[in-house]
Amino acid sequence: MSSSTRKMVLKKCKIRGYTLELDAVGEILSFESEFYNDSALDNPVDILLDLLATQPIKDKETVHRIATRILGADAAINETPDGDGDDVIRASDLLIIDASKVPKFRYDPIKKVFYKHTGSLPIHGDAFSKAALYKDRFLLLSQMLSRHKDFSKPAFDSDLSDFGRCEISPIQSLIGQTGRRWVMGLISQLEDGHFYLEDLSASVEINLSNAKITAGFFVENTIVVAEGEMLLEGVFQVFNCGFPPLEGRDKSLQFLAGHDSFGSGTLTEQETLRLAKLEREAVNGNVVILSDIWLDNEEVMGKLERVLDAFENEDFVPCLFVLMGNFCSHPCNLGFHSFSNLRSQFGKLGQMIAAHPRLKEGSCFLFIPGPDDAGPSTVLPRPSLPKYLREELQNHIPNAIFSSNPCRMKFCSQEVVFFRQDLLYRMRRSCLMPPSTEETTDDFEHLVATITHQCHLCPLPLIVQPIIWNYDHSLYLYPTPHTIVLGDRSEQKAFKYTGITCFNPGSFSSDGAFVVYHPDNQEVELSSL
Repeated sequence: MSSSTRKMVLKKCKIRGYTLELDAVGEILSFESEFYNDSALDNPVDILLDLLATQPIKDKETVHRIATRILGADAAINETPDGDGDDVIRASDLLIIDASKVPKFRYDPIKKVFYKHTGSLPIHGDAFSKAALYKDRFLLLSQMLSRHKDFSKPAFDSDLSDFGRCEISPIQSLIGQTGRRWVMGLISQLEDGHFYLEDLSASVEINLSNAKITAGFFVENTIVVAEGEMLLEGVFQVFNCGFPPLEGRDKSLQFLAGHDSFGSGTLTEQETLRLAKLEREAVNGNVVILSDIWLDNEEVMGKLERVLDAFENEDFVPCLFVLMGNFCSHPCNLGFHSFSNLRSQFGKLGQMIAAHPRLKEGSCFLFIPGPDDAGPSTVLPRPSLPKYLREELQNHIPNAIFSSNPCRMKFCSQEVVFFRQDLLYRMRRSCLMPPSTEETTDDFEHLVATITHQCHLCPLPLIVQPIIWNYDHSLYLYPTPHTIVLGDRSEQKAFKYTGITCFNPGSFSSDGAFVVYHPDNQEVELSSL
């Protein structure tokens, strides 16, 4: 066994906070060498260490027991005979999670653990629900910040341990203090033209005129970490301001201690191995994503048929087509009176898909409503398209899936989030100050930085974008998913940020733009007609 492999294993253990005996490390190295020779996965050590997190005792016997289970599962997969179709992704391998089905977890700052909310979640919440929305967002980011090496409180009081650290002070403690302080709070406008920073203890008026900011859109409702000092007039003068640092997915999962916050359920070792192998080797693993499909526009429907014709003639059809709204060129608001026509247009779309037999049989079709589509209101999360509109389409495509906006998908072993909203334009309009140009001048990259660091798909003020208070958790991005699809009418873009693949497929109706996504290597293929 090479020294580099030993160093790799020790580093992975250190990242997870494990202190293992030498014989336990030796057992892991033995497992790695045996698994490497005939493996269904590229990262067997990661799987073993993740499973080890659930064990109270992490000794040689425990490592050996877990290793034996994984090797047995891998052997079962490798013994699967060829030609049985297991290299093709089927509908059963895709799990679509509606926003209403996302489990709600809350953070307890006293016990420092997450717990699952078990009570009812009414659509019309009370005043406590609105206050809890802000509190839960703040606690979510606060618990991540407390674990960050630059902001965590030192275990021992010494000059050495304080070097390079930025201890967060409660806003309440700023009264009567001099010198620079670091605070964390939510930006709010409690008075017209006067902005405040709020935490769970108090609020303080802030002056951002001379603040140096990081990448992202700073709007009301965003939670920031700011360095500054109190002025004599009781205003906190901000010198540096940025979003809370992003936490790695693996670290977040470890802290969740086995809780399923995504809503996809937990898998056995055998199923995890099978899906990971399928994801890597499937011949039909592509996902085609289109946004803005105006069914009432003949030119758009003609372009859509060209796309379907092209994929119908491929050697292997994509496993999934994602069609995001808007599905009409006119907003389906109170002034819209053509619902019967829209219903028949969905029926024509069903006929068009059914005319491509290979796509009808081998591909799934997922429909996600847009911000101007038919529905009870513009509040988020939006429910799926009304049954009345989709009935004729389902007569032609019985397995079509209609989900909420946003919605989540477990694609084999990957977590994907879909969100259709013209977010970039609205975030720019709501900015308190122009975004920084030091790190990037690309607005889409600023948008991605904002939502990932806020761990929230839509951190706009509620007066700009209403959210159902009790279902705000369905817009969380914690732990960070593997892929975020932001359907927006702005220019088609793709950006990989701290290991998260983010992209905007663009407007199909306006630009003929769409995306082919390859989950096996997280490659985004920007396409257009």
